[in-house]
Amino acid sequence: MLLLMDLVQIIGSLYITIVLLRFILQICRADFYNPISQFIVKATNPLLIPLRRVIPSIKGVDTASLVLALILQALLVMVLSQLPLESLAGAWAQILGLSLLELLRSFIQLYTWSLILVVIISWVAPGSYHPGAQLLYQITEPVLAPIRRLMPQTGGLDLSPMILMLILFILNGLLSGRYG
Repeated sequence: MLLLMDLVQIIGSLYITIVLLRFILQICRADFYNPISQFIVKATNPLLIPLRRVIPSIKGVDTASLVLALILQALLVMVLSQLPLESLAGAWAQILGLSLLELLRSFIQLYTWSLILVVIISWVAPGSYHPGAQLLYQITEPVLAPIRRLMPQTGGLDLSPMILMLILFILNGLLSGRYG
């Protein structure tokens, strides 16, 4: 039973990450002709298209993908809690709160790993035209650009990923309750 629950958690978390990536790609206006973007679109369309008929976009923000991620996260929390259905009905507020918290953590973790990969790629293969590298740059650049504008020039050394990484670590610590 434990192996099955681990498998459900891994598959569920992976799919939720793909849905969050779809949201991020749309916010960042990433290249949807990229093969990785095409995979993300095809993987999320079966659940997202019906939801879009009910949930409209708000000012160009794909709210349906966020709602889908929240629904999937709540379902994952309910399945992994292994509580009887009677107990789950009374705990909907806690499930929703925990699901929001887990989504925020996943979002932070996604950006943290994206930053680490962007830094490694910039050292190993600067200017790479690999679809994965291009997508990572498109995801991280809108967040790094404002930090670069605020920082003083450091002679060709870009410290903005380290600043953003520090911010993400602090946010993750706050969400985990380490600083409060």
